[in-house]
Amino acid sequence: MRKLFFIFITFLPLIGFGQILKPINWTIELSNENPDIGEEVEIRFNSTIDNTWYLYSSDFDPDLGPMVTEFFFEENDTYELIEEIIPVNPKKKFDSLWMGEYTYFSEKGLFIQKVKILKEDFSITGNYTYQVCSDIDGKCIPFDDDFNLGSKVTAEASSAVETPTNGNKSLFSILITAFLAGIVALLTPCVYPMIPITVSIFLKQSKNRREGIGKALIYGISIIVFFSVLGFLISLIWGFTALNALSTHWLFNIIIFAVFILFALSFFGLFEMTLPSGLLNRIDKQADRGGLIGIFFMAITLVLVSFSCTFPIVGTALINTLSGGSILEGTTAMFGFSLAFAIPFTGFAIFPAWLNTMPQSGGWMNSVKVVLGFLELALAMKFLSVADLAYHWGILDREVFIAVWITIFGLLGFYLIGKIKLSGDSDSNKISVTRLLLAVVTFAFTISLIPGLWGAPLKSLSGFLPPMSTHNFNLLQKEAGGSTCEEPLYDSILEWPHGLKGYFDYEQSLACAREQGKPLFIDFTGHGCVNCREMEQRVWSDPEVLKRLSENFVLVALYVDDRTQLPQSTWYNSSYDGKTKKTIGQQNADFQITRFNNNAQPFYVILNEDGELLIEPKAYDLNISRFVDFLDLALENHRKSTVLRLD
Repeated sequence: MRKLFFIFITFLPLIGFGQILKPINWTIELSNENPDIGEEVEIRFNSTIDNTWYLYSSDFDPDLGPMVTEFFFEENDTYELIEEIIPVNPKKKFDSLWMGEYTYFSEKGLFIQKVKILKEDFSITGNYTYQVCSDIDGKCIPFDDDFNLGSKVTAEASSAVETPTNGNKSLFSILITAFLAGIVALLTPCVYPMIPITVSIFLKQSKNRREGIGKALIYGISIIVFFSVLGFLISLIWGFTALNALSTHWLFNIIIFAVFILFALSFFGLFEMTLPSGLLNRIDKQADRGGLIGIFFMAITLVLVSFSCTFPIVGTALINTLSGGSILEGTTAMFGFSLAFAIPFTGFAIFPAWLNTMPQSGGWMNSVKVVLGFLELALAMKFLSVADLAYHWGILDREVFIAVWITIFGLLGFYLIGKIKLSGDSDSNKISVTRLLLAVVTFAFTISLIPGLWGAPLKSLSGFLPPMSTHNFNLLQKEAGGSTCEEPLYDSILEWPHGLKGYFDYEQSLACAREQGKPLFIDFTGHGCVNCREMEQRVWSDPEVLKRLSENFVLVALYVDDRTQLPQSTWYNSSYDGKTKKTIGQQNADFQITRFNNNAQPFYVILNEDGELLIEPKAYDLNISRFVDFLDLALENHRKSTVLRLD
């Protein structure tokens, strides 16, 4: 049994998680392959990036955090560099984890370096370092490649070893979310009263019930077609290329913030927003033509008349979808919204008796608008926060944001129980059971926000709240501790999060694990790994995770992108790519590839004192319970392996 156990953990690195990825392909070429002496030419570094991955650019502050793409040229007397390398039209994004803006490329990337040719037999050589990250599975991978250009050389960088499975956020989840948004839109005063009126028109204008049902079906299909085509066009024009970058631009976010505030005030009854009457009249005249065209324009009339109620809802759905999405996702969102919008008109036409079961129009519909107004205010804060972080205005730090949300949802709770009334509300002193239950949920949510004022992480809202680094009053920050045997190497330049204590050198940490008889937890990470920081903030910050890491393991963080050069006596040629590994990052990355057949970060490995795997390694996963299970199972396997060794 003991032999079988050690055979299993020895060969476990080859089972299930081997994944050497290179989701980017480089082509390096000269603008003129046969230049004259004294001629200025361009070196074009072209990159093709797999879907759902992105490449960091070269023109943002390297102290920000993410790994900047850098190009290094070996000097000689055959050429001369002119100016600095130029990234061509990179996108820009604000990242709350790094507290700043960085530039990046998706799908395609281009860098241009101008050079002057000094000799006919010229040679341009060097290397470039860069990092690509995935939006889907949280991987970040740094690379270090060489290039060689000359009068007799045309170089092309290595192609991808393995292309990851393409995919975007779940289309099903987008469909369901948009469908629910459509249901909410149906309950607004602009739409709800139109259902019985429109169905009655179809039934009265038709010679028989069958014809009325046919017209209602065409009406519903027209609504779906109109919204879906609109979503397709918006995605085609903005969503696929520009809206992702736009969504993180400060000006765009300020505009969206202002729009949301405007609609919130409209929902509160301060003023009524309508489209120009001339446009509505022209569309309405087309609806009177009869036939299929008339029915189609009736559908458009409904969409335009309900504009003031539906636009904030469908606009929010579209912005959230297209900020990182594609044409298909934008079309799916609008299809889901319009499907919910169209079903009642068609359903009630087929079963007109159902009209008698509909609740009567009344003050409850105004309450729906007011509730939506409060939600619009809360969402508006998110867009203002992005701009605030981008320009470091400091007007919406984390505790201020939480305080604003507590105020908004607290007022919403008082509105639901009738303590606050706005224009259009009924004078009744009674509240329905539905409003009471909603008030309970709202007050419970409001109270759950209060600990955040003193530093509680509020992890379920981490996608909305400003980063913890903007919190100026944190009473909950504690030192986690950890197990070490001697002063860790490189601790003057590297560090652990949350006050954890550990090593940064594999051999040193393994020796300590043997001395203490504890399993070794390896964190393959990087300075510029966005998803590594997210794991640390959202998973490692959990008390149960911190307790296990600090008490039960010897920790070692192996940075794969650190450029600290090691003594020449420690250099070696890699068995993987034949290159000389000179830096901390190069040697750690090579160790990850050759030992564990993986090159993505974050990547977590747990070994026993003999350097043997205790459990299958784990990658990016924000589920805290699964990470705790990962640690616990490794500890149990370590206990069993210790017993087997003693036997």
